[in-house]
Amino acid sequence: MSTRKTAIITGATGVIGKAIARQMAEKNFRVFVVARNEDKARQTVQNIKSATGNPEVDYLLIDASRKSSISEAAAKWQGPLDVLINNAAATPRRREETPEGIEMQFATNVLGYFWMTEYFTPFLKMSAAPRIVNVASYWAGDLNIDDLECKNQQYNNNNIYRQSKQANRMLSVAFAEKLKNDGISVNAVHPGEVNSRLSNNLGFGGHESPDLGADTPVWAATAIELEGVSGKYFEYRRETICRFGKDKMLVEKLFEICQRY
Repeated sequence: MSTRKTAIITGATGVIGKAIARQMAEKNFRVFVVARNEDKARQTVQNIKSATGNPEVDYLLIDASRKSSISEAAAKWQGPLDVLINNAAATPRRREETPEGIEMQFATNVLGYFWMTEYFTPFLKMSAAPRIVNVASYWAGDLNIDDLECKNQQYNNNNIYRQSKQANRMLSVAFAEKLKNDGISVNAVHPGEVNSRLSNNLGFGGHESPDLGADTPVWAATAIELEGVSGKYFEYRRETICRFGKDKMLVEKLFEICQRY
């Protein structure tokens, strides 16, 4: 039985996710890389093992845009989970839907975080001081609570991405409140401006390194000074007031909508 703490990182074959997973392995965590593509997952695991010397790196095949995929993975999971880092995101340039008929960005970027949190909470409860870190963004806003799937407006991946990142920050506040009696802390972070397929799809580059992009998420997941801190939003290791989380009625409404999926 491993004595290491255990972390799950979604979107861990992407540029930032890979750096997060490697940094968590460097901190002696037992790391589970979450990905849809098994070849990419295997390669990422091998790269992290080689780079860190940590043999306890493995992968979980999960499509974060699909509830059934997440629930199946959770049904097979055993033992405590110390850290869940929700990082998976999609930014398709045209409006796409999952096989269940849900708009892809909302399904991956918002519901994926929601479902991962819901299905893995029982295992987080087994840990002494569990943490959930939601990789959000300062690039957030203009959430249309009545059209979260972009059915009644022209699809613009940049606008829908900003909406999804606002939702991440709002749902972090909601889960922080709902899970506080279980001792689970939930915080949201901005990872930094890193050049990736995601940023390229939005029409941006990125001038910061993957390691800098991973720094704040990993800090939020591991820093001793954040023990017991929950419901906050951080940019570059600094707490930043999140205006989106202050609208309690809208936060609750969003949570209730997500519950229906």
